[in-house]
Amino acid sequence: MPDKLKDLIEELALANRILANEGVLDAFGHVSVRHPSDPGRYFLPRSRSPALIEPGDILEFTLDSEPVKPPKVLMYAERVIHGCIYQARPDVMAVCHHHAPAIMPFAIAGKPIMPVFHLGAAGGENMPFWDQHDEFGDTNLLVVKPEEGQSLARALGQHPAVLMNRHGATVVGSTIKELVSRSIFMCQNAEYQLRALMLGTPAPLHHGEVELAGAISRLPNVVTRTWEYWSARVGAAVSAPRRERPKAVRTVARAAPKGKGRRR
Repeated sequence: MPDKLKDLIEELALANRILANEGVLDAFGHVSVRHPSDPGRYFLPRSRSPALIEPGDILEFTLDSEPVKPPKVLMYAERVIHGCIYQARPDVMAVCHHHAPAIMPFAIAGKPIMPVFHLGAAGGENMPFWDQHDEFGDTNLLVVKPEEGQSLARALGQHPAVLMNRHGATVVGSTIKELVSRSIFMCQNAEYQLRALMLGTPAPLHHGEVELAGAISRLPNVVTRTWEYWSARVGAAVSAPRRERPKAVRTVARAAPKGKGRRR
């Protein structure tokens, strides 16, 4: 495997663990990345809790969300979310679907998440909603059919994220690192917005502020700095005394190989 591709797969595995450590992903949710040299393919882990994802768990798919090689492991049922968005958005290089507690009140109530602090601008403004029931009636709320994934991709449009009524959210990015920061900042913004509602009516950022602050959050030095910070937090969680670690993190520590891989 070329070093560039190997590095990307390692980055994808770490992105899953970062988003799990930061409370965006729990036992469910998933992150993917488009193949860097073949835009008709993407990488997505096997069906496994994100906190446990390692490079060996990464599978390759076509944009129809079919595995390139028949896998011997279980696959995520909602992988069509990723394939359909990559089909509809050539500019998107990474996708995250999650059910973070911070955004669920908004997804349940159908109330918009508005950028209310500078880093919250990463999520954009006028975030759309997608209600699966409107088009498909009663379902189990999982997005498993190509037509459901295509409908979600249409609702996303050119936005950086879409809220899914009574389900969660899907976020996109031009790189894995941008996707990770956008997903985390979007959750932070939702928490601050909800807290501010206790004090009164939150004042969202002005349109120009969203554009300017959003551009800053995408600067390479900002993306690198936040990635290093969140990566260090994953490392600190794995290296913490056993009694202080969450159960999932303890499992990661046991499963991590010795040497270089263990320190990631």
